[in-house]
Amino acid sequence: MAQHNAFYAQSGGVTAVINASACGVIEACRKHSDQIGKVYAGHNGIIGALTEDLIDVSQESDEAIAALRHTPAGAFGSCRYKLKDIETHRAQYERLIEVFKAHDIRYFFYNGGGDSADTCLKVSQLSEKMGYPLTAIHVPKTVDNDLPITDNSPGFGSVAKYIATSTLEASLDIASMSATSTKVFVLEVMGRHAGWIAAAGGLAGQGEGDPPHLVIFPEVHFDREAVMARVQESVQEYGYCVIVVSEGARYEDGTFLADSGNTDAFGHRQLGGVAPTLAGMIKQDLGYKYHWAVADYLQRAARHLASRTDVEQAYAVGEKAVELALDGQNAQMPAIKRTSEDPYAWSVEPAPLAEVANQEKFMPRHFIREDGFGITEECRRYLSPLIQGEDFPPFDNGLPRVARLAKHRVERKLPEFKI
Repeated sequence: MAQHNAFYAQSGGVTAVINASACGVIEACRKHSDQIGKVYAGHNGIIGALTEDLIDVSQESDEAIAALRHTPAGAFGSCRYKLKDIETHRAQYERLIEVFKAHDIRYFFYNGGGDSADTCLKVSQLSEKMGYPLTAIHVPKTVDNDLPITDNSPGFGSVAKYIATSTLEASLDIASMSATSTKVFVLEVMGRHAGWIAAAGGLAGQGEGDPPHLVIFPEVHFDREAVMARVQESVQEYGYCVIVVSEGARYEDGTFLADSGNTDAFGHRQLGGVAPTLAGMIKQDLGYKYHWAVADYLQRAARHLASRTDVEQAYAVGEKAVELALDGQNAQMPAIKRTSEDPYAWSVEPAPLAEVANQEKFMPRHFIREDGFGITEECRRYLSPLIQGEDFPPFDNGLPRVARLAKHRVERKLPEFKI
């Protein structure tokens, strides 16, 4: 059987386990060296393909690749860059095919979220139109857990574990100080449109009155009067109030509480600062002393507290992506399927990219408590298996050991291309 090369790239916001998917892809490719020759990684995502800035992963040692499994962030560099419409920006897509032709790349693995699924689908469609034999597979990743079809998205379980743990630990801190000091703690978490990460904070509470006392979701319109009443009620009843709020919290008219007025490279509203905004409201309306924190990059970089389930699933979708490609299943995404609730079990099955691209999966209403300020037992049953197990990285001198890649560049064969 003829041997051809593969291309792998990372896209969008990175996670604690996206490199575990990279490890799955690369190790699977090495196992099939009779069909896949070299693996090239795009430096800084799809930009690396457009500019022909390729990393020869074949020159990395087995040990370095194995270390990716316990290394957070994007080892090859990621990017927030969405390819434009094929009809108006066809040159970009043709450039990709030119680069793939020049380096005999027949397998395209794109590791990202919904926008990346769209890019992967468009690349597969154009390769067919241009008559170039390319098999394009999307490798799922997103801390937001908003990809459709897949039961959950790799990257989410570890963020969920971090947020649930942080909520629990911070709650103990404020409870011990509340009699004479801080009454309210606000933790801001990621989630532009979907409240999955905020929901994970709800796992910290096991019974009636346990914090968090409020979880504020993007899916539930923010009502200042109702929120303030609940905060006051919690302080009066328990002595303190812990709030987990999604960055995407919004008013009934759709306006974000923390809209900066800017957009990112994907065209999404740039958010951040909902915690101090909400804390300011509490100070103004109720006069309570408060503290707030923004989990920000910490929540998605915390590989030291990764969920073992998440690590295993991230690796498995990378491995499955190669299997699907070699099986000729073009424009597919390896999706996680929950096969059993108790005991929890899962498998990885193909899902057509046409049903994944540009779709978002929101928190279902039955996962949100009737009062809108917490999670239901059904949501808890869904979330709980995703944070199970620990997969600690090795430590050197008290710090996590991470992969150190050589990142040998591939010699360019084509003229320079401006993006």
